[in-house]
Amino acid sequence: MALGLVLLSLGLVTVYLRESSDGALHGAQRIGVSVLTPFEVAGERIARPFQDAWGWASDLFDAKDENAKLRRENAQLRQRAIENQTAQQENERLRNQLNYIDGTEFPNDYRGVTTRVIVQPQTVYRQEVIVAAGSTSGIRVNDPVVTSDGLVGTVAAVTPHSAKVRLLTDDESAASAIDVETGATGIVRRGSSPDAPLILDRVSQDRRVDEDDAVVTAGSQLGQFPSLFPQKIPICTVTSVSQRDVDSFKTVQCSPLVDFGALQDVIVLVPKDRRP
Repeated sequence: MALGLVLLSLGLVTVYLRESSDGALHGAQRIGVSVLTPFEVAGERIARPFQDAWGWASDLFDAKDENAKLRRENAQLRQRAIENQTAQQENERLRNQLNYIDGTEFPNDYRGVTTRVIVQPQTVYRQEVIVAAGSTSGIRVNDPVVTSDGLVGTVAAVTPHSAKVRLLTDDESAASAIDVETGATGIVRRGSSPDAPLILDRVSQDRRVDEDDAVVTAGSQLGQFPSLFPQKIPICTVTSVSQRDVDSFKTVQCSPLVDFGALQDVIVLVPKDRRP
């Protein structure tokens, strides 16, 4: 049977190739094409929307994959840029600290322990930070703490590898101070409002203090209770001065030189003659 079909097919192909274009087989072919063409066109029209939908969906998924890839790459580049910027800022801060320690303004009788702030103040009423250096670095309670900008506060508690620093903006902190321009003395302590975080208190009415005057630590070593701070550590700049006849002291408000809300690195002043 199969051999018969093969021989028949070969015979038809031979006749088709030998006959003229007006032959019977050519005519049958044209009739078949004309009959099937509408079905082919209809099938193509029916399939076209599905083909288009498939192509659109495929392109959409490819675009989403590409978009997700670009977002990941963008996030990685952004994170890398942030890390580079952070490292640059940290290097600059540390360079400033080291330049301060090696400079002429650094107190002669002290060595500087540079350390990171690892815990920021927990409340506005308790102005304390934790730093990543302690008694193993020679730090003790009441050691002064500074930055290259100025006075930060004092060490309030110590463990072998950390220390609590009470900021100058805490209610329990104070520092004897002097106006560089006029020589007026007083005590710098926490102010009564965020606009005036520090005040120069106990300034006599007869002493002169002007706006923009620089205020530094007095650092007296005389008497039974010497100051905790060395002399001439910058503290603040005078922002306003007022007085009333009924008051014994001037009202002097100051702006701190240290940004207490953004402390990242500090320097603990350790006396050179202290043994670890």
